[in-house]
Amino acid sequence: MPRFAANLSTMFTEYPFEERFAHAARAGFPAVEFLFPYEYEPEKLTALLKENNLVQVLFNMPPGDWAKGERGMAALPGREAEFAANVDIAVRYAKALNCPRVHAMAGIILAGLDKAEAERTYKGNIKLAAAKLAEHGLELCLEAINQRSMPGYFLNTIGRTAAYIKEIGAPNVKVQFDYFHVQMQEGCVSLKFKEFFDLIGHCQLAGAPERHEPDTGELNYSYLFAQADALGYKGHIGCEYNPAKGTAEGLGWLAKAMKA
Repeated sequence: MPRFAANLSTMFTEYPFEERFAHAARAGFPAVEFLFPYEYEPEKLTALLKENNLVQVLFNMPPGDWAKGERGMAALPGREAEFAANVDIAVRYAKALNCPRVHAMAGIILAGLDKAEAERTYKGNIKLAAAKLAEHGLELCLEAINQRSMPGYFLNTIGRTAAYIKEIGAPNVKVQFDYFHVQMQEGCVSLKFKEFFDLIGHCQLAGAPERHEPDTGELNYSYLFAQADALGYKGHIGCEYNPAKGTAEGLGWLAKAMKA
């Protein structure tokens, strides 16, 4: 059975962020991920991980102005210097938290932006980030995000993500395979997982289409977990879902998965 990481940006939100580490550990999670660590000094987060015997498996690079709707800048022309500076910030946090990978969000492509220019910008930024991260033994993850959840997002399909990774050719650039986003954008989740398995560096889950617990909705996660085991997936699966009610009340799926 795969190992699971609680996403502390979406789970245990009944509690202040700093308290969520302890609740995740008590619930049986060996690892955590979250969107962004930058409101806290890395030493504080490192202490919380150590106190609760947790490992950090993923976080995102700075996304720009999240409150104003920015969702990354890797594909945004004119933001290259800011992107490069953000890579350095992410490296500092990843090393402090002993986190093996970070995710670079591509950004929202607004009407009027030349898509060819956006693509050139994206590939250049990802090459730069990959090289900087490789110097520190870190992975860079690229995630396709579905258009229903994030209209206008630059990167939408697993096939396109894989094509960029192959073109860039850096061995530390990996697919961040989110079962929910794949299902919402293109379906054929298990076939996509098998097709691109060799490029996958991290996985995430949520029930589709409501994005609640994985034992709700139209995806058969028992089948998908068994497939991940059969193919030899060794990483964690990040639980990036919004609990339908209280987080603890919805964790019956975890107990069943661990028992299986």
